[in-house]
Amino acid sequence: MRTWFITGCSSGFGQRLAVAAAKRGDRVVATARNIAVIEEMAEPFGGRMITLPLDVTDPAAARAAVAKAVETFGGFDILVNNAGYALFGAIEEGAPQEYRPMFEVNVFGLIETTRAALPVLRRSGGTIVNMSSGAGIEGRGGGGYYHAAKFAVEGISEALAGELEPFGIRVLIVEPGPFRTDFLGRSITIAANEMPEYAATSRKPYRQTNDGNQAGDPDKAVAVILQAVDAHDAPLHLPLGPAAHAIAERKLAAFRSDIDGWRDITIATDFDPV
Repeated sequence: MRTWFITGCSSGFGQRLAVAAAKRGDRVVATARNIAVIEEMAEPFGGRMITLPLDVTDPAAARAAVAKAVETFGGFDILVNNAGYALFGAIEEGAPQEYRPMFEVNVFGLIETTRAALPVLRRSGGTIVNMSSGAGIEGRGGGGYYHAAKFAVEGISEALAGELEPFGIRVLIVEPGPFRTDFLGRSITIAANEMPEYAATSRKPYRQTNDGNQAGDPDKAVAVILQAVDAHDAPLHLPLGPAAHAIAERKLAAFRSDIDGWRDITIATDFDPV
């Protein structure tokens, strides 16, 4: 039996992963800003799932939730940083009161929760699952703030993988493409200052067209995450779904083209030998 600590369990992958882990017999610490939303979810599992309030932007709340998890279960083996949401809009359209809170949740919330959990994980080893996105692989117009947040998650996760390997802690970066959760509904905000100059690159039509029509089955995605957590040979990067794989392949090809096209010019920048 393993023990999970999961943020953002009020909906989407966080909720589905918490239920799937509990159904297979694991213990789960499910957290959300509004605990009333998730209390009913825990009822079928008795004491194997507890629910705790956690606003990931509050470092004291993260420490308190971790302490309660240790008090209840003695610790945990798997941390899932799932809490997050997206802001769509061109960079010029965004306002600080819109994009700063998103970074507080998606980036700094992940950092604070991870920092609170690391003393527990360093004692026992385990796995950190950081929910990134296909948006963390490639940036596109109309979603720059969200891309930047998920790019930060990727960089933090890669650094953690190197720092934590000596402690027997693995890191798994999950990069879903479009899956049929309510992400495009309740987890998306649109910059209020919509400028006609950016209509051609707006992501708003994508939301309207794809919400509820995504090709990805979230239960199949959760099954893959569980399999990767259990595997001894899990990759650092886990793109989920054909769209995420296509994004990764496109990014790799574009990066290779840039590197190869200017290789001779860009490597000729060292001091000349004396």
